[in-house]
Amino acid sequence: MTSFGWQILIALILGLLLGSLAAAMGGDPEENPNWLMTTLDTIGTSYVTILKAAVVPLVVTAVISSIANLRDVSNAARLAWKTLLWFAITALIAVVIGMLLGVIAQPGVGTGQEQPGTYSGSEGSWLGFLKGLIPVNFLGLETSSKVVDPETVTTAVNFNILQILVVSLVIGIAALKVGKAAEPFLTFMQSALAIMQKVVWWIIRLAPLGTLGLIGRAVFEYGWTSMGSLVKFVITVYVGLLLVAFVVYPLLIKLNGLSVKQFFSGVWPAMQLGFVSRSSLGTMPMTQRVSERNLGVPGHYASFAIPLGATTKMDGCAAIYPAIAAIFVAQFYGVPLTPMHFVLIALVSVLGSAATAGTTGATVMLTLTLSTLGLPLDGVGLLLAVDPILDMGRTALNVTGQALVATIVSKREGILDTRLYDAPRSGEPFKDDAALMEQPAHSGEQGSHAYAPAAPSDGQRTE
Repeated sequence: MTSFGWQILIALILGLLLGSLAAAMGGDPEENPNWLMTTLDTIGTSYVTILKAAVVPLVVTAVISSIANLRDVSNAARLAWKTLLWFAITALIAVVIGMLLGVIAQPGVGTGQEQPGTYSGSEGSWLGFLKGLIPVNFLGLETSSKVVDPETVTTAVNFNILQILVVSLVIGIAALKVGKAAEPFLTFMQSALAIMQKVVWWIIRLAPLGTLGLIGRAVFEYGWTSMGSLVKFVITVYVGLLLVAFVVYPLLIKLNGLSVKQFFSGVWPAMQLGFVSRSSLGTMPMTQRVSERNLGVPGHYASFAIPLGATTKMDGCAAIYPAIAAIFVAQFYGVPLTPMHFVLIALVSVLGSAATAGTTGATVMLTLTLSTLGLPLDGVGLLLAVDPILDMGRTALNVTGQALVATIVSKREGILDTRLYDAPRSGEPFKDDAALMEQPAHSGEQGSHAYAPAAPSDGQRTE
């Protein structure tokens, strides 16, 4: 069977060919699309719809479950605060790099595209973004109405992911405070998360079809001139991802007195799976396993930090990507950027990273960033064409950052098993369970913890 990475590549090539064929057949993408264009558009939009449908249950179950795991953690409040602080620090560094690359590389300049007719030229407000964090109802539901003609009004219902995150955090904390009476509820949420992870993996397997439809639609609608600017955009994003992964992360590892080589050899299985699966939540079991087994992060802390990071720690999807993407969209449509725009990009990236929700793609985060900045939302559809290519690198960086923060916090709090972190690696992704059980519980610099064996693994992809 063809590997998943090759399936994505084949789908990308077929999408380019079919999009070119649809363009040669003629027709208008909005008013009079031909049958091939309609088919490609239906495939692409259907895949995006399925992805969005998984976002809400993923956020709710993952956030509540990660908070529930604090039950077994000593100094839980301190560890939680330090984790969130390092999430914010690394996200801020990543978004600054993204903004600098967007300004220097200027990937969207020179396209000659006019501003969309739906664009009002409004400028975003940081106060509006902060107000948007306050839940307007329990489910974070929002409705919008549009007058199609004097006799027709359409109403759409959407979820505000940031508000759902706030509600989930409150519920999770309240469940911890309730204690024993909330145990059945917390057990149910953890089971629901496991089920949702399986559903997400099924959705991931459909990614080649989504790629084919989205890239085909982009070729037909924007033509090869605009597609050339997308290539520059892709290169710029990957430069940012590489800078954070192999310059910023090693520097942070070194500053905390750890071996860079040991970190990357330990986290490598999760990076590989993240690149192929394009899902932080789908990769979460692997990320948690390498954090405990290879990097020496205590199991009781990893069970909190990694699930929380899988929904809120997204240096690729929620920092570098939206920063470069927002600048690209502004340049693509000739919209001038003000200093306030850059402040808002940083603010949204640091506070709004949970909007990515650990699923493939960063559509929700991009929409949030563009709407907060007041930029044309038409750019979302344009960038979806190349999203699968970007999402592989973004997700690999995401899971690396999640393991990095768990490792750094453990080291700084004196609970990291440095002997396990520094153990020689034979090229196998995990230490042998029997050998691990023979080792006595090892004390970190100040704390101690024992390791229980996880399920056997040969380093293959988890499903």
